[in-house]
Amino acid sequence: MANSPNKESTGSRTASSLKVINDKPGNATAKTKAAQSAAGNNDTEARPTLKTIAYMTNLAVTTVSRALKDAPDISAPTKARVRLVADQIGYRPNRAGIRLRTGRTQVISLVISLEEEVMGITSQMVLGISDVLSDTPYHLIVTPYSQQQGPLEAIRYICETRSADGVIFSSTEPDDERVRYATAHGMPFATHGRTDMGIQHPYHDFDNTKFTLEAVSRLAAKQRRNLLLLSPPASLNYYRHCIAGFNQGLREHGINGHISSTLDTSAKLDEIEAMIKDLLSGPDRPDGIICTSGSSAIGVIAGIEQAGLTVGKEVDIVSKQSISLLSKIRKEVGTINEDVRNAGRQLATAVLRSIDGEAPENLQSVEYPDMPSTDLPSPDLPSHDPQSKD
Repeated sequence: MANSPNKESTGSRTASSLKVINDKPGNATAKTKAAQSAAGNNDTEARPTLKTIAYMTNLAVTTVSRALKDAPDISAPTKARVRLVADQIGYRPNRAGIRLRTGRTQVISLVISLEEEVMGITSQMVLGISDVLSDTPYHLIVTPYSQQQGPLEAIRYICETRSADGVIFSSTEPDDERVRYATAHGMPFATHGRTDMGIQHPYHDFDNTKFTLEAVSRLAAKQRRNLLLLSPPASLNYYRHCIAGFNQGLREHGINGHISSTLDTSAKLDEIEAMIKDLLSGPDRPDGIICTSGSSAIGVIAGIEQAGLTVGKEVDIVSKQSISLLSKIRKEVGTINEDVRNAGRQLATAVLRSIDGEAPENLQSVEYPDMPSTDLPSPDLPSHDPQSKD
């Protein structure tokens, strides 16, 4: 009688799984080779298969397969038994076979620029994504791109080759061609940052409006009256969020503020250092500086010191940071933390749920250090830039 895939069927073999489960891990290799040979796989150097586990547990191949997929009709003890054997013998699903059967790669791709910020954003993002994927069959690959290639090329390649089941990318623009392309080609994705293009899509973002508003308030509390905002590039969507909070803070506290018109946080550190030195050496110098990235604050600190001034005395700084580094370098620097590792978790969860077909409206979140991740309305963004000055 044929084995039913919906029952915990055993085969006609006599090997007992208890011997493997109770043996020391060091003995698993020899038993695996013996089991492979008994299961009909004479190439003992080949990696273990479902048949290997089936032989060693005295279960049918279909039962083993369903146990590894956490099928509800397989009992918990059987699942635990199968997974323990699979772990002991180093079983890994054949991804080529999975793709042939399901059309899926079980791969999530994180697309990043080769010029990504140096203050730990990429590593923290990878850690957060891995926190989520570690409990799934999915694997993370990092797909870098250069400025010469442009950000769309990597997304186009993944979509055309179907080399991943889902994509995560950052540095979103208000009208982002990557979002448009991935949506048109049915590629599940999630973005670190929002857009403003009329397309609903999964995202996780940091509330940069609230960040710059709080930064202005902190500097105003220190009696700083002439502020400088070192903003992100104007092409990025969160530039507008930063400007909105900055302007609101200036109005609320009745103080002056300017935005650098020549340099932003994408500039090299020595360029930022030189600019800050020149500004502080001239008339109408700022007495408070807001940095929208942790790395740019390094250049700002160096520029202040090159101008013969001291952070925390003549000039105060408030900066965003993704790792607790700035406050260790200069305790006088005010910092507001962006939890990029949690962003990675949120993005990984969103892209997995998108793969499963959940509506993008349910996969959108914005967070700030003093509030949980939640879906918030977009801020009232300015239609034009405020006064810029260097």
